[in-house]
Amino acid sequence: MTVTIIWRGLALAFSKPTYVREKRTPESSATTLVVSIPLVTLSATMATTFTLAGKGLKLDTKEDLEKHIQPLIDSSDIKHIDLSGNTLGVPACAALAPILKSKSKLESADLHDIFTSRLLEEIPPALSSLLTALLECPNLHTIDLSDNAFGLNTKDPLVDFLAKHVPLQHLILNNNGMGPIAGTSIAEALQRLAEQKSAARKEGKDVPDLESIVCGRNRLENGSMAAWAKAYQVHSGMKSVRMTQNGIRPEGMSHLIGSGLSACSELEILDMQDNTFTVVGAGALAKAVGGWSKLKELGVGDDLLGARGAIKLFEELAKGQNKGIEVLRLQYNDITAAGVKALLQAARDGLPQLRRVELNGNKFEEEDPSVSDLAELLSERKEEVGKEDDPEEHWGLDELDELEGEDSDDEEEVEADDEEEDVREQVLKQADQEEDAKVTLKKDQEVDELAEAMQKTDMIGK
Repeated sequence: MTVTIIWRGLALAFSKPTYVREKRTPESSATTLVVSIPLVTLSATMATTFTLAGKGLKLDTKEDLEKHIQPLIDSSDIKHIDLSGNTLGVPACAALAPILKSKSKLESADLHDIFTSRLLEEIPPALSSLLTALLECPNLHTIDLSDNAFGLNTKDPLVDFLAKHVPLQHLILNNNGMGPIAGTSIAEALQRLAEQKSAARKEGKDVPDLESIVCGRNRLENGSMAAWAKAYQVHSGMKSVRMTQNGIRPEGMSHLIGSGLSACSELEILDMQDNTFTVVGAGALAKAVGGWSKLKELGVGDDLLGARGAIKLFEELAKGQNKGIEVLRLQYNDITAAGVKALLQAARDGLPQLRRVELNGNKFEEEDPSVSDLAELLSERKEEVGKEDDPEEHWGLDELDELEGEDSDDEEEVEADDEEEDVREQVLKQADQEEDAKVTLKKDQEVDELAEAMQKTDMIGK
């Protein structure tokens, strides 16, 4: 008998789950892991997990906290703690801190959405209490701080933690309202973390790489891409990067990939959906993708690759340097019939493990021969190696119900793209020269206003 658990990141606690798949919710870019675990394993896991998840508790004081925290105090074997979906005040966090500090076996902490309805000035001292305590947990490798406001006035405790916590392997920061300034500070903290990890290794300590980052829906924009590129450059052991819906435009994307992610030769998952590539970003991706020989999933949906940009990418994939790719997310990219033909060729010649392709919302006809040939190819692979309990979305093409159809302007786009690329190359050179320039004070104020607005919205919701 098996039991299915749906929880963001909990799968990390299981060394041998029977089945793991990813489920994307349509209303956001968040990814949920759906894990099937033997019941005996589940029981053992529950004994090492403390959770108040989703209870909607308003824990203002030490007394409020003590009503719910006794099991955590009593256990010395806790490996995972989940406080998500509650709201914690400054006194409650101060009382919780010494308890967390004593949990030497703690491996993962889910602290997403724990400051709903709190005033902006409450967050730094509350967060500081929790993260300072967690710095004392030598086995804590995973932390989720999503859905908390980390603007300019609230980022400092997080920045301090990230710069110092050497055991960190998996970082989840989704929907934190950062903006480019706070985003830059966080990326710079990760650069300092790399230095700390290197120093610890020189002392003979066994130090893990930073392996995965989720940092989506944070309005990072181009202004923080220089810092993020440097962060990925020094954390070259990254295996999974998800930076969806960040308002990153072509020049920023090109710099992030060319000067940062291209150094991550161990990369298995790259999800950059809902940003803007155009032919410039697509060209940078095409140049880098061959260096990611372990890549399994590439998500560039809703990124405006463009007709020519998509073909550039598919031509590189056809060279056979990414034989492990299983999933391509390519929706809403202005991909034309010529692009689908190039994709089919790549699937045949260079992507023997490809099983799932998402193509809806592009500019070709569903009756195009390349579409049916691609669907047939994926179906044949499913028959060869698929399993009976594989979910439907694990294989084949997605539903093609929002195709635009190709128009006469698309043929002219290829030539226009080449001209655009020349212009943007000049822009990139200028951007490189100015990459260290500071974002204006106006940006600082905008981020503060955004973070404050997030808190006001939560308070109204309460």
